[in-house]
Amino acid sequence: MLPDARRARGRDPRIATAIVGVSRPERVAGTRHTDTAPLTAPSQENTMPIRTAIIGFGTGGRVFHAPLLTAEPRFTVSAIVTTDPARVAAAADAYPRADILSGPDEVFARDDLGLIVITSPNSTHAPLARRAIAAGIPVVIDKPLGISSAEARSLIEEAEAAGVPLTVFQNRRWDGDFLTLRRALAAGDIGEVHQFESAFEKWAPTLIQRWKDIATPEEGGGILLDLGPHLIDQALLLFGDVVAIHAELDRRRPGAVADDDVFLALTHANGVRSRLWMNATAPANRPRFRVLGSRGVLTSHGLDPQEPQSKAGLRPLDPGFGVHADGRTALLTTPDGERPAPLLPGEHLAFYRALGDALTSGAPLPVDPRDCVRGLEIIEAARRPA
Repeated sequence: MLPDARRARGRDPRIATAIVGVSRPERVAGTRHTDTAPLTAPSQENTMPIRTAIIGFGTGGRVFHAPLLTAEPRFTVSAIVTTDPARVAAAADAYPRADILSGPDEVFARDDLGLIVITSPNSTHAPLARRAIAAGIPVVIDKPLGISSAEARSLIEEAEAAGVPLTVFQNRRWDGDFLTLRRALAAGDIGEVHQFESAFEKWAPTLIQRWKDIATPEEGGGILLDLGPHLIDQALLLFGDVVAIHAELDRRRPGAVADDDVFLALTHANGVRSRLWMNATAPANRPRFRVLGSRGVLTSHGLDPQEPQSKAGLRPLDPGFGVHADGRTALLTTPDGERPAPLLPGEHLAFYRALGDALTSGAPLPVDPRDCVRGLEIIEAARRPA
């Protein structure tokens, strides 16, 4: 169990894939995705692609999952669930071979699917995943796995009992700056790490009545449950279990019903301290990463480019995808001076390549859902009254 936080303020896999979600989308102009698009992924055995359904065509479904699935030849987007008229039109335009469905019931009435991707509001993740597990269909859940650790553990138990693959889309494990940081740590460039700083901040001072803005923490809202699963997951992946937590959660925007400004200080069992910031009201941002060690400091500024590139219509297999257009680098500072640390390309597509291996060859899933339970336990501890 994690310690309370001290708060300063208050079946056989079927061949098919579907995407589920209802968050507000931003249309990708002039981009159409078909099964005949040129691919540069490694060649696969001559088998039918896994037919996939995506539940939800907001940012998660439209910007992340659908383009990535289309870029991996072992999957095909067969169905998309959305009810918003603009999203229906955008989905039909970009994925003309996919069936556009009005609700999850239409997904679960089908018998041709081999994967369901859930990228709907947080509170719907577990109920929809349970239906997929009961139907024997492998399932990807966009983070978070659930809105509580108990809910997440229950899902894992159900999936294991049914023998249904269950994994979580923790795509920030494949951000270019994070891959660069892991390379530097493996090479010993920073030495023995004693402090890890990670910030994901943006300027969104006005609430716009999407589900993320109107859901309370109990309903799956708040920036801690939105961005926390990413930042906490990265810290745990790098430095392991947490033994102490300090949390500061605030609501800065007028009318906010959930946290939009969060700071977490985590002490890992190995002594490393992680300091994590999540903020929706920051016009100027901290470095994305700053890692202090016995030999130097690694600093990286700005967010990974894959999300904005996808929003602009660039596809995962296009030249330059995952690479900063301005040629920026991270910076390694040691007693001998400063030198650039070239940023590795971001590769969210690696998630679906690994998932393809798991579903077709029995390889490990790209993300162990138990990792996400650990993150949810930290979030719960952060919200617990002192």
